[in-house]
Amino acid sequence: MMDRLTSMGAFVMAAESGSYARAAERLGMSPQMVAKHVAALEHRLGARLLNRTTRRQSLTELGSAYYERCKHIVSEAQAADSLAQIMNDTPRGKLKISAPVTFGSYNLMPFVTDFLRQHPEVEIDLQLTDRFVDLVEEGYEVAFRIGPLANSSLTARPLAPYRLVACAAPSYLIARGTPQTPADLESHECLGYAYWSRPADREWQFCKGSTVHKVQVSSRLQVNESKALLSAALDGFGIVLGSEDFLQPALQSGELVRLLADFEAPSRHMHLLYTANRQRTAKLRRFIEAAIARFGAT
Repeated sequence: MMDRLTSMGAFVMAAESGSYARAAERLGMSPQMVAKHVAALEHRLGARLLNRTTRRQSLTELGSAYYERCKHIVSEAQAADSLAQIMNDTPRGKLKISAPVTFGSYNLMPFVTDFLRQHPEVEIDLQLTDRFVDLVEEGYEVAFRIGPLANSSLTARPLAPYRLVACAAPSYLIARGTPQTPADLESHECLGYAYWSRPADREWQFCKGSTVHKVQVSSRLQVNESKALLSAALDGFGIVLGSEDFLQPALQSGELVRLLADFEAPSRHMHLLYTANRQRTAKLRRFIEAAIARFGAT
């Protein structure tokens, strides 16, 4: 006999995911098992919850009402299960985290591995993507986000700005000259970072005192991965505007030269996001505390 609460959880996930396959992936079980759980509920109720065809599935009228009740029951059960962990304050279990690709690869990874060493009962599932994930719908407990924030019910803790620098290889500067002002960039090859959800930035901004200098840049090359963009810059193809931490090794070695030193390159707002409508588990509390200590605004 199947556990009814587990079956309800499988049904909720199937309804939200839109298919047994996607629900199975998020639940860590087979699509056949998800189908069996839904079928067990339908047998118990004596009515269909989902209308299924080869192309799509949809909730029946009963299924829609039953989904709302099940979603509440499953959520309350998860909150109840976390009480013991909250009370004993021992971080344990898996944390699902989202972070931008470059920040996650070069800034966040040393912090994550150090956090895991300090908390041996914690597992971390770190998903690196430049798209804006939906924490609630996609099951993330915390996310690092660079850029403007949309209005939402999420708690947002400010972190230190994500600082950018403009630089180029000596070979490029010998061939094309060294820009002295942001306006000079208009006649240069400015390598563009292509985001997951939008084209590369065509307007670069720099500051000097209280004056903001905006310049329209162009490039024949747009790349959606920082290491590839760095390779193009090292090859002398153009000027790159990227993360200061990521580019620092190449700047220190002399492979790249920092440009426009009299101007402050733009920095982007960065936040740590998480839901605040439930008791936070010890693993999440400790992670938030440690992340704020390491990356918090100073």
